[in-house]
Amino acid sequence: MDTRQAALQSWVQQQTSIEGEWQLVSGDASFRRYFRWQTSKQSYIAVDAPPERENTARFVELASALNHRGVPVTKVLAHDLKQGFMLQEDLGEQLLLPLLTPENETAFYGHAMRSLLQWQSVRELPLELEHYRDGRLQTELTILPEWFLVRHLNLPFSDDVQAMYRQQGELLLQSAAEQPELLTHRDFHSRNLMLQCNRNRIIDFQDAVWGPATYDLVSLLKDCYYRLPPERVRQFALDYHSLLLSKNLLPPVSENTWLRWFDWMGLQRHLKVLGIFARLAHRDGKTLYLRDLPLTLRYCLETTAAYDELKPLSQWLHEEIAPRIPEALA
Repeated sequence: MDTRQAALQSWVQQQTSIEGEWQLVSGDASFRRYFRWQTSKQSYIAVDAPPERENTARFVELASALNHRGVPVTKVLAHDLKQGFMLQEDLGEQLLLPLLTPENETAFYGHAMRSLLQWQSVRELPLELEHYRDGRLQTELTILPEWFLVRHLNLPFSDDVQAMYRQQGELLLQSAAEQPELLTHRDFHSRNLMLQCNRNRIIDFQDAVWGPATYDLVSLLKDCYYRLPPERVRQFALDYHSLLLSKNLLPPVSENTWLRWFDWMGLQRHLKVLGIFARLAHRDGKTLYLRDLPLTLRYCLETTAAYDELKPLSQWLHEEIAPRIPEALA
């Protein structure tokens, strides 16, 4: 047992005033660790979030505000901001991802989109959130060249490729800037939705921002860990478009524009994620994320091939990148 784990266990025992059994639940793509504290009466989730790496205060404030507004997120029962410790309700172990099959996709994704609608219906919060726009989105596009292209594939980022990538990236940023802003989770997908008593609960929401309306939807429907058939993705995207219009969360916009927003937002996200998965593997030693590169790249190949405006990026991805990850073409 390391020093932080021992300190966390001691702190949890002080909060619950009862003996229990300690079990590592998981780490994630961040620096947080999660432990289950099982007592004779109930169980809790203890979170180790090193304060030099994680903003626990923001998570606690956001959790409180969202719960107050009826959004189904994790409840924080106790916290120590100085040490970076939290005690949360135990939502169990049932993530959405392992439940998904072609037979039940429609039902589960219908529930997930209703949870997303609850999330995006929040129009104000008592804390400042970043506006997820050009500067941040542009910076994210630089992760792919550094970590995926150069570090992972050992390919050069030539002047010609840089110019093409910059021009194509500007199209994606312009499309994002056209969209209205809604509350944005930034990782709304099957690994961050838990099922408890047949109800979705949203986890890992600490990076919430005000962002483009399609960002969370494309994160859900073009999930880097689970592939829906393209025709089902399209129909779900249009169904959600209708939902937002019915709730006055979206100004009148055509289906074609909505789908372009959706597809191009997904492309920006997936280009970023290719870089992040490579960075997690090479910098942080989390090599399991490499197995998710083919699906993520496949989304990029499909989207760029579908739009004439993205032909330069499509050609580069198909000719230079896809042959090095052939599973993306399977």
